[in-house]
Amino acid sequence: MLRRGGHKLVANGCVLEKARRNLAIKFPAGVEALDALLPTLEIVEAHAAAPAISAKLALPEKDKPVLLASISAHCQVLVTGDQSHFGSLFGKRIGGVVIHSPRSLAEEILRGS
Repeated sequence: MLRRGGHKLVANGCVLEKARRNLAIKFPAGVEALDALLPTLEIVEAHAAAPAISAKLALPEKDKPVLLASISAHCQVLVTGDQSHFGSLFGKRIGGVVIHSPRSLAEEILRGS
């Protein structure tokens, strides 16, 4: 739906590997779907947390590079299913990036926002 709407899809290589591992464990058929999606993605690298931004983020150190990669890639949205670490940030804009769960982004798109 996002690609058809003209959006560029960006992913971090480390996040893709984690998604692959999680899918293999929880939903093995999803690995094939992820592999089919890969050619449509722009792959960006994670960025070390800048001290000024890092201090302000209520995220574990391992998750900060994911958000910083989104910011440095000038993404409008970061979509994550990690509710335990990002859940308090859903719907908030940080460094120009709005953080969404897959569901909240789908709901916003369907609302036409």
